[in-house]
Amino acid sequence: MVCLLFCALLASGGCVRRRMTVRSQPSGALVYVDDQKIGVTPVSTPFTYYGTRKIQLFKDGFEPQMVKQRFLPPWYELPVLEFISENLWPGEIRDERMVEIQLAPLQNVPNEQLFQRADALRGDAQAGNLTAMPNVVPASAPVVPADPLTQPLPYLGNGSPAR
Repeated sequence: MVCLLFCALLASGGCVRRRMTVRSQPSGALVYVDDQKIGVTPVSTPFTYYGTRKIQLFKDGFEPQMVKQRFLPPWYELPVLEFISENLWPGEIRDERMVEIQLAPLQNVPNEQLFQRADALRGDAQAGNLTAMPNVVPASAPVVPADPLTQPLPYLGNGSPAR
């Protein structure tokens, strides 16, 4: 009887649905989460693991925003309890996380200041000095993994991948 009850519990199996929603003020910003394009705010996406996520927002006329958002696991996702909530709990548990980001208007830089910065960078480059670029993904740039060997080959439609 106990074995039958245990099998019934396993068959009913629960699950935890994790979802993050990113909103911006103003809305309509392009969102990247961990360097993967998600969509335009407001946008929701499922996630599997808790931890720190890098969230980047881009919108014309506004400064690019990068936020490191930490998602801590709820009490039912702690070791041992996690097995029960993921496998034995009857029904579905939803974990909804909300991230709200205020975008700042783009600051206009006077031409004179821009030319001075360009001259300084040119001088540094001619002297052989390297200048670190900020870690910002432009809205138009595709996000590519660092290792090209991890990318799938494009499919040509004739039954074989391109080489």
